[in-house]
Amino acid sequence: MKLPELDFDIINRVIEMAWEDRTPFEAIELQYGLKEKQVIALMRREMKHSSFKMWRKRVTGRKTKHLKQRSFDSSRFRSQNQKGS
Repeated sequence: MKLPELDFDIINRVIEMAWEDRTPFEAIELQYGLKEKQVIALMRREMKHSSFKMWRKRVTGRKTKHLKQRSFDSSRFRSQNQKGS
């Protein structure tokens, strides 16, 4: 999968957002233009194999990582670093 050229700080922020339980992939796409498959490819490339496996196990099927699957109120706290409404 082809990934866009990203600087070190953006890669670190995307990884941080991907690890956060309540940050959906849609927020990463909105802020950095990376689709879920690109985030997965980035995580695979940047992390140790064991860390990537642990992350994938953690986020697979997690409803909070996908806006359409969320059942909680969208007016919850949002970091000032996140874009979107």
